[in-house]
Amino acid sequence: MPMNNQRTILVIEDDAAIRRGVVDCLTFDGYSIFEAGDGETGLRNALQVDCDLVLLDLALPKITGLEILKEIRRVRPTLPVIIMTAMGAEKDRVAGLRLGADDYVVKPFSVAELSARVEAVIRRSPERPADVDTFEFAGGVADLARCEIRYTDGDRVELSERERELLRYLVVNPGRVITRDEILQRVWRIDPRGLSTRTIDMHVARLREKLRDSGDAPTILLTVRGKGYMLAGAP
Repeated sequence: MPMNNQRTILVIEDDAAIRRGVVDCLTFDGYSIFEAGDGETGLRNALQVDCDLVLLDLALPKITGLEILKEIRRVRPTLPVIIMTAMGAEKDRVAGLRLGADDYVVKPFSVAELSARVEAVIRRSPERPADVDTFEFAGGVADLARCEIRYTDGDRVELSERERELLRYLVVNPGRVITRDEILQRVWRIDPRGLSTRTIDMHVARLREKLRDSGDAPTILLTVRGKGYMLAGAP
């Protein structure tokens, strides 16, 4: 059984028998599962559910799998997607890969193949979750479980729930630029389309103050001009 830390997978498949088999397989492997039986429901869940991977059938009613994949790549560009296609549908597989799918499986597929592909894609994904309870930095340690920062000089300061989740997301993605849209989507859990807000910058500024990293040249929580933010180095 894979070591997956209860990762969550969204299965979008209109064939009830295939969907049941996929769900049973992944549940046995220890994953938490969301299901959708049509493209409309699948797209809504893909944009709103806090999942770690999407298993996406391409031949769906209401909204096609390729349309869903295109929208996922626009709104959640790093969310891993494995497409499921019928035997002989090479053109669909090529189209899916060109739109940014991470991998594919061809129906009918074996339980062993599905498990291996899911595990491999999640393992190499930048959105891979991790159980991170502490983050050590030059001036102290951020205790994410207790929502507080303890400094080496003995002082303490509380973190708000949102500050804690923002810092946790940055800590599990060290050295990678995180856009404001990705933060809104993955931390705030809202669709960033059409939003113009300074709330991300304000939270980053408060985090810097609490990490004692504010000033003209932060060394922990970096601004990448025109792109977003990045945690320097590894936790």
